[in-house]
Amino acid sequence: MPVPLELDPRALERLVVAALGRPPTAITPMPGGASTRRYLRVATGGPSAVAMFVPDAAPEEATSPSPTPTRWPFLEVQALLDARGVRVPRLLGEACADGLILLEDLADETLSSFLQRSPDRRAEVYRLAVRDLARAQTALHELPEGSIVRTRAFDQSLLRWELDHFREWGLEARGKALSPVARATFDEIADRLARRIAAWPRGFVHRDYQSTNLMLATQNPLELCWLDFQDALLGPRVYDLVALLNDSYQDLDRTFIDARLDDYAAACGLSTEERETLGREFDVMTVQRKLKDAGRFVFIDRVKHNPGFLKFVDPTLAKVRTSMTRLEDDDDIRDLARILHDI
Repeated sequence: MPVPLELDPRALERLVVAALGRPPTAITPMPGGASTRRYLRVATGGPSAVAMFVPDAAPEEATSPSPTPTRWPFLEVQALLDARGVRVPRLLGEACADGLILLEDLADETLSSFLQRSPDRRAEVYRLAVRDLARAQTALHELPEGSIVRTRAFDQSLLRWELDHFREWGLEARGKALSPVARATFDEIADRLARRIAAWPRGFVHRDYQSTNLMLATQNPLELCWLDFQDALLGPRVYDLVALLNDSYQDLDRTFIDARLDDYAAACGLSTEERETLGREFDVMTVQRKLKDAGRFVFIDRVKHNPGFLKFVDPTLAKVRTSMTRLEDDDDIRDLARILHDI
């Protein structure tokens, strides 16, 4: 059975037997993303399951420095979302000390793969995704005391770090270092932009609510299931909208994006004025988030030796430029656009 070298097959078998009452008959590695997490489809002769393996569970998933094993953030957020009516994979078993949990097998249909086969249903599935997000944000407006989500946020420090991450990897690592004057201007703009976004009202943010992290059950009606939510935190309402509608892995035109923002606004009961504010926040957030993404793709190549995301750098920067064009009356965005244009 092919398993990651770091995984103890005996630990996986113990977990599967404890959760499903029978040992694995086949183990198949599944595609993963940029993180260290690995996914394995486990067959048992009955219903299959998915094992999530975290090779270095302590630094990636621990919630405290205590030597006593703790539940992973993934499990805490999974329980929270499930309790608030958000569809997430069911937990079948856990062995966190071995770096393992066992989850419901949701098959392989992500929103992304569904669109490759059924591009004519794009509006339908994105309308579902924005309405699902609006519903979840309402359900998660009040969070439990002690929730890990309440302990972390897109504050000014994190937002500024992400802009510096872009400068370091999206510019300097690609041989496009700023001049001293441009660097000083960039730093001043980054400070103000981070401070501005950090001051917006905060709510639950998935953090990576995009087409490869949404599973799609293709029964009638369609149903979305959220994945990869372990990094959930507090932040602006538009953050997940930007992740979804300016997804680096999809090409959505502005007319389509505006229609989905209208759907979201309707689901939230926003007024005409509030919808206008939403659109402007969406563009400002796009500049910050997609600059970070562009830098991250280069970082993944240079540091993690995974070049698979480099093809998304230029399309991601194109999304930034589109939003910058819509914010020409904003002094900071206009000056930032000028800096990026000149390199």
